[in-house]
Amino acid sequence: MSDSLPPVPRRRWPIITAAGVVVATAAYLLAVRTGIGQTIENAALRGADQASERDVHQAWGSLDQITVYSLAAGVLIVAAIAGLRRRWDLLVAAVAVIVAGQLIVQMLKRYVLPRPELVDITGHFAHNSLPSGHTTIAMTVLFATIIVVPYRWRGLALVLMLAWAVGIGHYTLTAKWHRLSDTIAADAISLALACLASWWLVARGGVSRYTGRAKVIPVIVTVSATASAIISLLLGAVLWGVPIRTQGLTAATREDEWDIYLGATAFASAGSVIAALVFLAAWHRLDTTRRTAALQDTRAGVRADE
Repeated sequence: MSDSLPPVPRRRWPIITAAGVVVATAAYLLAVRTGIGQTIENAALRGADQASERDVHQAWGSLDQITVYSLAAGVLIVAAIAGLRRRWDLLVAAVAVIVAGQLIVQMLKRYVLPRPELVDITGHFAHNSLPSGHTTIAMTVLFATIIVVPYRWRGLALVLMLAWAVGIGHYTLTAKWHRLSDTIAADAISLALACLASWWLVARGGVSRYTGRAKVIPVIVTVSATASAIISLLLGAVLWGVPIRTQGLTAATREDEWDIYLGATAFASAGSVIAALVFLAAWHRLDTTRRTAALQDTRAGVRADE
């Protein structure tokens, strides 16, 4: 068997990074800088008022668990995994994704992105909340975990982290902390940062081809997540299409606002799942195990088969 492996692909990382920037920009321009975008998202916020007390309590409880201390704990856990692997490059890349994510979204939200008054609004509807800091924390922690864990543990990491990360984006709408565009922009920015970090790792030789057998858990999670994203997108389209097509937004009833809210949560969940799937696809059969070690494992497997 030849010891040479195909080179690790590099082109995909800047392409996905650029796509993330485009999606985040589009979310802002379409949802914040247009009257119809603001009208739809304000209707979704009013629809969230009809959520059950149990759902709101669960949303607030989950969001309240994300604090400076829990964020620091997440950073320490990710750093500890990289440290145990004696991979300081992984530590730098993963921690940079989480920290940079917060620095960028807070700067954008507070100082860079204005929210013009294009429709009649009052109270908290008027302030800018794009991008979502909570969604960014959840997604960057998920991406950082994928970066630091070895390939054989990636499936377990997905099982533990994916549902939580997707749920946070959903809960921000239920708690009325954020709008749909806030979560979509946060997903896109998190994905862009994670791909930049991955690009850096690839450039310095920190990523190798995985030559072993496919793991069952990642396949199951990927298939399930893909089905979930498709269903969520279709559900969101139906929930938004019915009130908008039949009565229009200006004549939206209380029931219409509830449907628009449910559609927004469906789209928010789909956005987070799609961002995770794109990152997983970029890392398909790529490992952060050193290339020499991977070759040794491959040779050992060949000898065992002989």
